[in-house]
Amino acid sequence: MDTARTGGDVLFVLIGAVMVLAMHCGFALLEVGTVRRKNQVNALVKILSDFAMSTLAYFLIGYTVAYGVDFFADAKTLVGKGGAGFAAYGYDLVKFFFLATFAAAVPAIVSGGIAERARFWPQMGATVALIALFYPLLEGTVWGSRFGLQAWMTEAFGQPFHDFAGSVVVHAFGGWVALGAVLHLGNRRGRYRANGSLIAIPPSNIPFLALGAWVLCVGWFGFNVMSAQALDGVSGLVALNSLMAMVGGIVTSLVISRTDPGFVHNGALAGLVAVCAGSDVMHPLGALITGGIAGLLFVWAFNKCQIDWKIDDVLGVWPLHGLCGLTGGLLAGVFGQEALGGLGGVSLASQAVGTLGGAGFGFAAGLAVYGLLKAVVGIRLDQEQEYRGADLSLHHITAYPEEDAPTQ
Repeated sequence: MDTARTGGDVLFVLIGAVMVLAMHCGFALLEVGTVRRKNQVNALVKILSDFAMSTLAYFLIGYTVAYGVDFFADAKTLVGKGGAGFAAYGYDLVKFFFLATFAAAVPAIVSGGIAERARFWPQMGATVALIALFYPLLEGTVWGSRFGLQAWMTEAFGQPFHDFAGSVVVHAFGGWVALGAVLHLGNRRGRYRANGSLIAIPPSNIPFLALGAWVLCVGWFGFNVMSAQALDGVSGLVALNSLMAMVGGIVTSLVISRTDPGFVHNGALAGLVAVCAGSDVMHPLGALITGGIAGLLFVWAFNKCQIDWKIDDVLGVWPLHGLCGLTGGLLAGVFGQEALGGLGGVSLASQAVGTLGGAGFGFAAGLAVYGLLKAVVGIRLDQEQEYRGADLSLHHITAYPEEDAPTQ
């Protein structure tokens, strides 16, 4: 029976890994639909290449940092036949696959913030550094219970920090890394007039943007539900809470943005980002409120960034992932309480310490990694390259080569 159960868990986690892998297609399409035509190829190549670099860095270094496990053994051992602690049917291997797709979400998040003016290879270097070291340190602290922080919070506040599916570990961390990167890069040329007023740059393709959001929404149910990582831990509550938070984000962003399609589709994602942390402990009404708050926060913060604070975060990844992830981490400690219909087992104090600590660590990592690269090799396209666009400057082809080819 144990063997059969392990086989079922392998299939369960594998399906989740494939669903989260599909989310990276969503990241790519969302960025393609938002950036200008001259930077669409760069968005596609960047997301796929970031995924590859992340997987290598995580396999060779990052997973060991997070969990103290490596895969430098023969295949017989890895599939549980060598008596060295690996589970049958290669369960530990599909678990790595699943968690690697989470890790790769961090540079995919960053990609949207730095779009249209970042150099390609320095970004690949940043991805390797983040996923080999900085992200695994946070992941290992929270999910691997390493380095003693969870034990300390349990002793101090009665409960450990709770982040079921990564509102903080993945989203807030990635969003705050992106803020550090954006601050080092500076604004796109031509984004603001001499008097500081904003020059509008509309999305290049609303259907692509919408399709990217839909792919992300569908994959998110693998991101959240399969975070149980075993069949006996699966919960329909996680699925329903994810749905309610997504709906809450759509409704509030729909109203506050006056039906703007970019905000509406990103509002769905804002709700899903926020509910990750507490999706296994909240009541569905708590999840609905959490998603609704996130939808409002995203629209407000995106506009404040672009108009008032002059932070040119192209896809709004700091508001969407950084701030909504932070909000979700805190609200897990509110709506997860039994007094508000939740399952309990959470502490608001632990949530505050873990959430603010995770966000602060992400911001420090972003400033450090991109600051070092900026000083050593440079991270920004030159003026001519940015004017031509990253597609021609870096990849020597546009998204529509037949249309853009000179006529005879």
